[in-house]
Amino acid sequence: MRALVLRRRLAVAAVGAVVIAACAIAVGAAASAGGQDATGQANAAGPEAVASVQGPPAVPAEGLPVPTLAAAPAAATPCDNPTFTAALAAKDDGAAIAAAGGGAAFRDAVASGIAPCVSLNDPTHQWVVVNKQRPYDPVDWRPDDLVMPDGVRALEQSAMRSSAAKALTTLVRAADDAGAGEIGYLSAFRSYATQQETYAGRVAVGGVAAADRESARAGFSEHQSGLAVDIVPCRSSCGSLDDIAGSSQGAWVRDHAWEYGFIVRYVNGQESVSGYEPEAWHLRYIGPELAQAYHDGGYETLEAFFNLPAAPGY
Repeated sequence: MRALVLRRRLAVAAVGAVVIAACAIAVGAAASAGGQDATGQANAAGPEAVASVQGPPAVPAEGLPVPTLAAAPAAATPCDNPTFTAALAAKDDGAAIAAAGGGAAFRDAVASGIAPCVSLNDPTHQWVVVNKQRPYDPVDWRPDDLVMPDGVRALEQSAMRSSAAKALTTLVRAADDAGAGEIGYLSAFRSYATQQETYAGRVAVGGVAAADRESARAGFSEHQSGLAVDIVPCRSSCGSLDDIAGSSQGAWVRDHAWEYGFIVRYVNGQESVSGYEPEAWHLRYIGPELAQAYHDGGYETLEAFFNLPAAPGY
């Protein structure tokens, strides 16, 4: 009986040993295959786990490729257009503006700096900008196509450049036809010498500071361009410059001058840019295409229109 019990115990022990050995073999196989322990978790401490971590790819001997960015196309410039440059050379401002794509396109090209062939300093062009920082060159420049406006009452024998004179005649007739009343003018072209006298007279009355707010120094006046005119309201007789702002003629001009190529150059609220007190009477001819772009864009100074610095002082 005792021998039988002993044999049974030995059999159980043998079976247990076999089971333990089988479990050990299974655990070892699992660890070798996946780097995990018996619970299914990664075995970070084993050499197999270290070998399974993937590092960054090797860098080629010639280095990593550098991406190539496509260059932005250069902005189109009217200066590359032979039709445009030929019109500039011929002093045909209307043709040049048309070749640039119209008044707004011309303005955009000049203001953005992509039209270096266009000079805003050249007084032979209707787009010249004259202010306290931009004198004429030469300082006593004088236009060679001055004529008197036809059919316009002139209080002085003061001429204008031919294109501006024709435009003023058309404007005056349109205002009268619209019922606004007659428009005359006091002064248009002034030579360098005449402007010296005009400015000196203002200085004598109110001093330099006051004169600089209401009159240009010689060589810095728009009147010298032949493209500016000081208008007055007329009936049986003509009023003064100060009368234009509150007149029916002045109201019509504010709304319609741009249709004939003119702008009111010095308006209220822009003294820090233009350098001058408001002058409702001072019209400046820039041509119908540019005047429309000026009006449509809501501009109040030529400095802003062409993206130029303010010029409040000399």
